[in-house]
Amino acid sequence: MDLEYLAAGLNLPETAKGLTITGLTADSRNVKPGYLFAAFKGSTVDGTKFAPNAVAAGAVAIVCANDAADAIRSTAGKDVIVIGVAEPRQVFAKMAARFCGLQPDTIVAVTGTAGKTSVAHFVRQIFQAAGHPAASLGTLGTIKPGGESYGGLTTPDPVALHKELAELRAENINHAAMEASSHGLDQHRLDGVHLTAAAFTNLGRDHMDYHPTIEDYLKAKLRLFGELLPEGGTVVVDPGEKYADRVIEVADRRRQRIFTVGESGKDLKLTGLKPSGAGQDLTLETERGEYKVTLPLIGRFQVSNALIAAGLAIAAGIDTGAVLRSLENLKGAPGRLELAGKTREGGLVFVDYAHKPDALDNALAALKPFAVGKLSVIVGAGGDRDPGKRELMGEAAARHADLVIITDDNPRSEDPASIRKAVLKGAPGALEIGDRYEAIAEGVRRLKTGDILCVAGKGHETGQIVGDTVIPFSDHEAVARAISLEGNK
Repeated sequence: MDLEYLAAGLNLPETAKGLTITGLTADSRNVKPGYLFAAFKGSTVDGTKFAPNAVAAGAVAIVCANDAADAIRSTAGKDVIVIGVAEPRQVFAKMAARFCGLQPDTIVAVTGTAGKTSVAHFVRQIFQAAGHPAASLGTLGTIKPGGESYGGLTTPDPVALHKELAELRAENINHAAMEASSHGLDQHRLDGVHLTAAAFTNLGRDHMDYHPTIEDYLKAKLRLFGELLPEGGTVVVDPGEKYADRVIEVADRRRQRIFTVGESGKDLKLTGLKPSGAGQDLTLETERGEYKVTLPLIGRFQVSNALIAAGLAIAAGIDTGAVLRSLENLKGAPGRLELAGKTREGGLVFVDYAHKPDALDNALAALKPFAVGKLSVIVGAGGDRDPGKRELMGEAAARHADLVIITDDNPRSEDPASIRKAVLKGAPGALEIGDRYEAIAEGVRRLKTGDILCVAGKGHETGQIVGDTVIPFSDHEAVARAISLEGNK
């Protein structure tokens, strides 16, 4: 592809005329002859230092920050085009969009601290129920209409993302729902994606190892509405959520349509909610009148996720009645308050991805009404991540559960015992069992009729990160094994 087309709007030297680019990458190890290399200065790795490696591998053009351009030119050689720009990540993402070409006609995105995965998962199901082959992209990977899943980054790098979108379109998948993480938004990974609608779920404490303050974290989220979603697009939000006013303020300024849901909403107004077996009965007021819907999921937070998903689907042009009818057949996302097993005694075990205080609060609050007996939770915290949330995780567990077992999550490079100690500060009197399987086995062993155990933190993950090693580990498999052993005693 012609460099002049890829770099449309940028000042290029005369030598750039007619230059063909055969590929793009921000990893010098992946450079091939004819490639364009993006040299980013990251928080841990300075990509500009790898420019000579990229040139040696055949890079013919390099995109970098203005302040790095001269230094790279001095070593790259006169035949390599060096493009210095103010926002190299943004420019590179838009280049990736042009290089990869087509995208699904209808793409919606969701951001927030909790609920992104479930919302994207639900929107995909709603699109498909309406007769549109659809995909979802995010933490669970890319899930296609047939249910096949691969990948697994909340927001992939721009080249991988735009390549994925082009492949979906080539397969006649013209509807997609994607998660938009704060990292991905801050690093411009979604720039160049053509969005129809975007949603905000909520904002709690998360990623404080990356964002200096909550305000910085929020500003990264607001890029979705302030820069990526075009004027004329639709913003879906629950006005009752904290910080929703900031989202609405941005949407108003950019003349975007605002679609509100929940008890404080007007487009999908929740006027009634009551438990119904293993689900919930919803009463909704819409411009087309009142609807009664039975949502086959437990937890108030799942109601919020379902309404946000419904709002996105309606904003994307799906009939309101068809959308609301499809809510009655929604399946929860893997590892999100998922029933993982039942003991011979009648105790239930749920696996949940909750690894943030707010998410753990929501999960346990959802399970509490269903625990005729005791509610127990197994919880830990990840290493090399925001240490300030560890005590808060313990507090959330102790606030709801009759029994708290503190165990290891993904300790990474940190001492697991020190992480557990920090969590224990929030849950005095909790049991401490470092080995995750042994913790799960102990929780299962204590279950009686009517009891519920929540295994929190890892959800769908199939590995535990210890040091630099990913050890195969699945909470679902551990639960099944523990229940099987108990049943054979």
